[in-house]
Parts: sequence; structure tokens; C-alpha cells
Amino acid sequence: MIEVKEISSAVAPLACNIFDHVAGSKHEQIVFCNDPETGLKAIIAIHNTNLGPALGGTRMWMYKTEAEALNDVLRLSRGMTYKAAISGLNLGGGKAVIIGDSKKDKSEALFRRFGRFINNLNGQYITAEDVGTSTKDMEYVAMETKSVTGLPESMGGSGDPSPVTAYGVYMGMKASAKFAWGNDELNGKKVLVQGIGNVGRNLVSHLTKEGAVVYIADINEEQLNKVAAEYGATVVSNEGLYDLDIDIYAPCALGATLNTENISRLKCSIVAGAANNQLAEESVHGPMLVEKGIVYAPDFLINAGGLINVYSELNGYDRSKALAQTEHIYNATMDILKNAQADGIHTQLAAMQIAEKRIYNK
Repeated sequence: MIEVKEISSAVAPLACNIFDHVAGSKHEQIVFCNDPETGLKAIIAIHNTNLGPALGGTRMWMYKTEAEALNDVLRLSRGMTYKAAISGLNLGGGKAVIIGDSKKDKSEALFRRFGRFINNLNGQYITAEDVGTSTKDMEYVAMETKSVTGLPESMGGSGDPSPVTAYGVYMGMKASAKFAWGNDELNGKKVLVQGIGNVGRNLVSHLTKEGAVVYIADINEEQLNKVAAEYGATVVSNEGLYDLDIDIYAPCALGATLNTENISRLKCSIVAGAANNQLAEESVHGPMLVEKGIVYAPDFLINAGGLINVYSELNGYDRSKALAQTEHIYNATMDILKNAQADGIHTQLAAMQIAEKRIYNK
């Protein structure tokens, strides 16, 4: 069902037909949230609730167009369905995006209004923090709805899920190394981390502690210099990062960096990162990585630590249990890499097949 709520009467024509755009996505519900008083413009996408309520964070980003925001939330929510399923969680997939500048457009009123939209969904969608939002923002959302996780520890929540997300990516990376090279030691391996937000920074910490040679790239020069100074990482330019001679590429920013042009330039043995929807086109770029002999750790598997962490809030948060469950990403990654090799398919497809057995009872 596509549900449109509180759209302004003065609606400009879109460049595409919304119903045609989402017809093939198999989403259960899409809610457009508009509130002129607070400046809120948001989209909530519920992809699938076969296994439970849809859980996924709210991203705040300055999208160039509303169509771009819609496309992003559709892709992200679909990924959450597969992420929850392959992690063995009794959750469906959903996601929300708020169109705006996270550095200057935030307010208590905006997030409380957003919380009321979520509350109107009667528990079908549970939100959490994501790119551009924080635990403080979730506090405001929680004033209007119980359908929120990722709350501060002072409120009985799990706090920032980024460290657990990074730990899961680290586990997936080590499993990929074991598959590719016969051992999972990363000491001396050259790793490029693209995107050093909260997750990327924590991943850099794990890598440098193990003795990896870490390169970092980001559009935020201040953050780059800070992380480089703290961990001894080498800063590289965004323009030349795909030509760098490295062992592992870890995309940890926005998705779709694994496209035809970039893959053709990659000089690495493994791709394992935290970004969602890394493959621009799964059916094209999954096989392309196989043809180049690059081991790809499916993103929705190895970046599931954050979801595992916030899911644990629903039944009383226990950090040790969340970390223990996140460690299972290592074995799950090994299984998928082996299955893909045995079946002669790309790893993203192998992971999707396993997830779909849970989602659709195949």
C-alpha cells in the first residue's frame, strides 16, 4: 500500500510517476511526511514485515531532489529486510529519510513532529539513528512515540550503535581475509577506509590496533586530519582512491560506489565495508567483482552489527549479548563466501538467497 499523508495542496509536478517508480519495489507502505511549520520533509518506507515490525534508522541528508530521496529510502529499506533476515532477527525492513541539512536544519519541534508520523503507523515501523541523526534526536522522537530505539544509555538504550556496526564489519573483513589468503591476520595489510564518520572511525581503530596499514578518504577534511593524527592513517584524495594499490577496500560512506567505472579501476583482493547498497546494480556488479577475482563481503550481512545492537533494546539491552551475536558475522561471512564459490554465483546473490528463505519461507 502506498499511503500519502499531509501533502501540501500546492504540489509541484514530479519528474516521474511515483506509483510507477515504486511498483516494482514490492514495498508494503510508503509515507510522505510534510509539515511546513517545522520544515519537516520526510519519507518513511516499509519494505517487508513478514518476520516482524520494520526497523531501520532515519537518515538526514541534503538530497538534490525529492526523487533522489525516494530512491534512496526505497533501496535502504529493502536492504534492511535482508539485513534483519540474514542476521536471524525477527524484524522486517524499513527506513526513513529526512530531507535537510543535519548541521543547521534540526530542531526539537521537527523531530517531535516526525515522531508523531511514526506513531501513526501503530508499531509497523521502528526508527533509530542513522547518517545525519543522533541519540539526542531520537530522544525528541521518543517524546511522541515508543517506536524508537538507539536511545541514550541514560534512558535505558544502547547509545550510539556505530561501534558495534564497525565491529561487525571488522569480523566480516577478517573472515574475507581468511577465505582469500588462508588466515585472517590483517597485520601489514593495506586497507582503504572510504568515509570516516562514526563507523569508519571505529573501524580504523580496530585495523590500526591489529597493525594494518590504513589509508583514509572523506569529503570532511577536518575529520580526515583528526583521524589521521589519532591513528597514524594516511590521507588519500577522493579522486585517486580507486587507483590505489591496496589489499582491502572498505566503503563506509554512501552507497553505489561499486559501479562499472570504479570496479574496473580497483586494485584490491577484498571489498568489505559498512556502506549500504554498495553495488550500483547487483546483477551487473556482483558478477563483475567475481570476474576480477575480488572477494566481496555482502554489505547487508557485515554491517548488521548496528541493527543487532538496537534490536537488543527491544528486550532489555545487554551489550555483551549484542557483541556476541555480532561476532557470528564472521562465520556467516565464511559460509556465504564458500556457498557462492561452490554454486558459481556472486556473493551478494548467495546472501540474498539465504535471507529470502527466512523472509518468504522458500
